[in-house]
Amino acid sequence: METNQYLGIFIDESNENLQKVNDGLLDLEKDPTNMEHIEVIFRAAHTLKGMSATMGYEDLTTLTHQMEDVLDLVRNGELAVSAQLLDILLNAVEKLEEMVGDISAGGDGESTIQPILSQLKAIGEIEESADEAVTSTEDGVNGQLTLDSFEETVISQANSEGLHTYQLTIQLTDDCLLKAARVYMVFGILEKEGEVIKSVPSVETLESEEFDHQFDVVFVTSVNEKELKDKIMKVSEIKQVNIQPIKSVNDHEETDNKEMDRTPREQASKEAPNNSDKKRKQSANKTIRVNIDRLDALMNLFEELVIDRGRLEQIASEMEHSDLTETVGRMSRISGDLQSIILTMRMVPIEQVFNRFPRMVRQLARELQKDIQLDIEGAETELDRTVIDEIGDPLVHLIRNSLDHGIEMPEVREKNGKNRQGHVLLKAYHSGNHVYVEISDDGQGINREKVLNKALENQVVTPEQANQLSDRQIDELILASGFSTADEVSDLSGRGVGLDVVKNTIESLGGTIEIASEEGKGTTFTIQLPLTLSIISVMLSTVGSETYAVPLSTIIETAIINQDEIVTIQGQKMMHFKESVIPLIFLREVLDVPDSNNAPDKESVIIVRKGEQVAGLVVDSLIGQQEVVLKNLGNYLTSIFAISGATILGDGEVALIIDTHSLIK
Repeated sequence: METNQYLGIFIDESNENLQKVNDGLLDLEKDPTNMEHIEVIFRAAHTLKGMSATMGYEDLTTLTHQMEDVLDLVRNGELAVSAQLLDILLNAVEKLEEMVGDISAGGDGESTIQPILSQLKAIGEIEESADEAVTSTEDGVNGQLTLDSFEETVISQANSEGLHTYQLTIQLTDDCLLKAARVYMVFGILEKEGEVIKSVPSVETLESEEFDHQFDVVFVTSVNEKELKDKIMKVSEIKQVNIQPIKSVNDHEETDNKEMDRTPREQASKEAPNNSDKKRKQSANKTIRVNIDRLDALMNLFEELVIDRGRLEQIASEMEHSDLTETVGRMSRISGDLQSIILTMRMVPIEQVFNRFPRMVRQLARELQKDIQLDIEGAETELDRTVIDEIGDPLVHLIRNSLDHGIEMPEVREKNGKNRQGHVLLKAYHSGNHVYVEISDDGQGINREKVLNKALENQVVTPEQANQLSDRQIDELILASGFSTADEVSDLSGRGVGLDVVKNTIESLGGTIEIASEEGKGTTFTIQLPLTLSIISVMLSTVGSETYAVPLSTIIETAIINQDEIVTIQGQKMMHFKESVIPLIFLREVLDVPDSNNAPDKESVIIVRKGEQVAGLVVDSLIGQQEVVLKNLGNYLTSIFAISGATILGDGEVALIIDTHSLIK
């Protein structure tokens, strides 16, 4: 049995524990006297250390162990919480995240940790001898070993596979001279027969012979107790081997809990049946980890089912057979419920992205010498995993923009009658079939005169266009490619890689971004994102002999207009729409579809929106609404203008999906 099979569990739980440490340190900064924060951080670091040691990642183990030593001094009142201490610990967390990320990418997790180790040792004045003292007293070599959550997970999985889990207490003879050699021989036998989960003292301590004549090992194997004992006893100078089965991880948890936080009432009722404990165990068993690849495979199969469902609906409609129509209708309802369940399974809280920002804001605020508070709302809002993976970088750009360009220096804020501390709000919420993410700041807002002058200077707009721009259109100029109003080049801004990256990424996800700003009061960026990228609702239409799909999320309404309702203004065909005129885009011309040579009396128009911009797409006819599976066009067709993908219809025909954003642009 190899540790590779536990790699996924290790990475998931490492990230969870690192997030606990990160959040705990930020909470500790706000309330340095709250020892509950220290306990949470310490337990998470201790668990991470045990997991890393089990998996054989030495640099991770060493760094987390040193963090644990420093945290132990804090919780024992020997070291005060200071800004310097928090800076060093947060830097250590960043290094640990980097190492876990390397392991996740297939690396070995090794890194240059000596500088941060030296800082941790210096701030606590910890000597190497203290390290071994902590290790030797941490678990002890007598009695039942304490297991962390990762070791318990490994043991539970091994038990479920029918393997044996033992705690071995191995005692060497009193006159044994080469203790390290005997340990090496014992571990050689164990590694042939199974897997060592934990060793007390640590392997490093055993190899340096800095232990008495006894050590404990937690071991997983398929070999029975007698056979295992016989093999170990063949090593010379082994005095005794005691093997104790570890049957249930829950037993250890209950024992630990009794020793820690049991109240008199709980102690008095410990013999009585506890229904709440049973319920807790039952609910715990309702959650399992599922590899995202399996969910992707499930989604792909369901997408094929959606295509076949559309075909059946079409056949039933053509045949007009009542039983077939009824059966297909029931199948459609069931597959609709199945679709909801599958999509829900792929949903994850957006807090996975939001969690990275408090530490980032803290660090950048210090670099900018600003006092900034980040508030987060709606972190529990769920979004499809594929969207979550893509939205992180755009949010980083927007938050950095708010910190650098939005929030003023404390002295300037005070002079303008504001609180010295600036506030940034990161908020997420559901509305309809979309998720909205807002980044708001109470800073200086957008200086429209400066933006417009810069746009004219960079030839982003012409003087004629500049005179016709609304305030919101001027604000949106900061999203133009290469646009920057930074006066100086810095690590945060002024390098020509601006918010156009944000806009392009969001639009590639089928979303939109809007800006609302009031000079002197602040700016709000609002991002609209689809719940999922796999199955979308569209309006099917025809252009010539071809079928095209327009996403419903971009459609305001549809209309049929007479030819005399079309007006031409400066060479552009327009139509009246709600007390204004909007441009018409003839898809047969844009997509170069062969004309039927018929001049229709009426035109079918799909009115679409991109932010504040509205346009009418002229098609030959409207078919109706339908849910379709979005398929990309492959690596060879990545830059097709106005086409975002394709779908397979019920009759087997391929319909291209219109990218309305690029058309309006």
